[in-house]
Amino acid sequence: MSTVKPTKYIFVTGGVASSLGKGIVASSLAKLLQARGLSVTIQKIDPYINVDPGTLNPYEHGECYVTDDGAETDLDLGHYERFLNVPTSQDNNVTTGRIYYNVIMAEREGKYLGKTVQVVPHITDEIKRCITALGTTGNFDIVITEIGGCVGDIESLPIIEAARQLKYELGENNTLFIHLTLVPYLSSAGELKTKPTQHSVRTLSESGIQADILVCRTEHPIPQDMRRKIALFCNVQPNDVIESIDAETIYDVPLLMKKEKLDQRALYKLNLYNDQEPDLDSWKDFLGKYKNPTDQITVGLVGKYVELKDAYKSIAEAFIHAGAENECRVKVEWISSETLEQEEVIEQLLSLDGILVAPGFGERGLEGKIRAVQLARENKIPFFGICLGMQMAVIEYARNVAGIAGASSSELEPSTPNPVIDLMQEQKAIKAKGGTMRLGAWPCDLQKDSLAHQIYGKKKISERHRHRYEFNNAYLKQLNSAGLVTSGINPESKLVEIIELKPEVHPFFIGVQFHPEYKSTVLSPAPLFVHFVKAALTYSLAKRESVTVGV
Repeated sequence: MSTVKPTKYIFVTGGVASSLGKGIVASSLAKLLQARGLSVTIQKIDPYINVDPGTLNPYEHGECYVTDDGAETDLDLGHYERFLNVPTSQDNNVTTGRIYYNVIMAEREGKYLGKTVQVVPHITDEIKRCITALGTTGNFDIVITEIGGCVGDIESLPIIEAARQLKYELGENNTLFIHLTLVPYLSSAGELKTKPTQHSVRTLSESGIQADILVCRTEHPIPQDMRRKIALFCNVQPNDVIESIDAETIYDVPLLMKKEKLDQRALYKLNLYNDQEPDLDSWKDFLGKYKNPTDQITVGLVGKYVELKDAYKSIAEAFIHAGAENECRVKVEWISSETLEQEEVIEQLLSLDGILVAPGFGERGLEGKIRAVQLARENKIPFFGICLGMQMAVIEYARNVAGIAGASSSELEPSTPNPVIDLMQEQKAIKAKGGTMRLGAWPCDLQKDSLAHQIYGKKKISERHRHRYEFNNAYLKQLNSAGLVTSGINPESKLVEIIELKPEVHPFFIGVQFHPEYKSTVLSPAPLFVHFVKAALTYSLAKRESVTVGV
């Protein structure tokens, strides 16, 4: 009778400073372990009190990433999927807010039998349940848990305590703690400093956790004598001090971690024998194309949160994947939609090889997005609208081509006489903001011989959504008669998911209600991005050719 091997758990904590790249290190380690034939997943536990990041301003927290099952999650889950090419779910992102919510709801239902509900054991037990939920499925050899924030933060203490308890409940060989720290370089002294790392490890040990492996983020190589010093003061072996030097791209990090033997050390500590060399051929092939492009294009991303590029993280990464697929470097110009009345910005837009109008919420900057769509349509510049970008394309077409006076969105103008974009009936009664949009993967039927059908190569697709307003079907026939092609329809609700223009009208003009960027990975680039980049490259080559002929 065969015995099921227990799932191993790796915890990734951070110290000294935030934004050191715990998510990238966790994703890189997971990629290396996956490349050895192991089944791996990653989860993120965030210490903030919000139940999920769905109601957070993008300037506060960056992009809100959405999974197939409709969970609004931290942007790090995007990294997990892009590296592993495996979908995540609600179980892969837990917040302190969700933990407390679950415990309070259980208390209200009388599940604690009259006991006083406390942080220990009730909150920590719920944290442990969330951590081990993925492991109990039996689908994974290893579960990597990234703990948000820095050790020592007040809000992280229950999470750290839960992880400490798990180490003793699951056993030494079934748990591993990787601590990411900063080794800063003082230019005035001309040397690296290890004291912040020592203090960070001490803070972690005060919580009852001894780091097994240290990953040291640095701008300069860490000499061997300094590694020995860090090991001595932090109670680890010298070969458990891993250098994480600044890289040209995040996609270099798995190879750098392989060179540092992070995966080997992790397997050794977990008592997992695996002599299979990581198969990274396809990863290296992607990097080769990305770093050695044969051409370059410039596309404009028109949005309202462009000051913080993390607000459009998945779009930026999707351009990297699509660019590599086309062996083309994609330079992104970040254009605020609020500046589109300025003549110099309009000239900049007209000089681009492609225009993407990005997602967003609220009325600020919407007229600028509509102006960007008009410029792309009238000047036959390749156009791609995502979510709100598609809605702005519908409004622009309704106003300027279909002749629907005052056409608008009820989000932009609640009293508009012609809401070509509107709240659907089931949304109008909803008052709560969190988790109430149309979220997650929804099916879509594509019209045969349409641009969308050509791009996907099939008639049925599934893509992820995150929106509240929709194409108003009351205007469907009128817009179709005016030449707007509605090439993607949800088979259940009959809502419009994709709009486009015929090739004889515009070389590449498409808008989608969903978010294709969420499913773009290194090994499976989003088809819409691949074809948009291809169209922009064709447009760019034609422009250059016309200039040459003119000369």
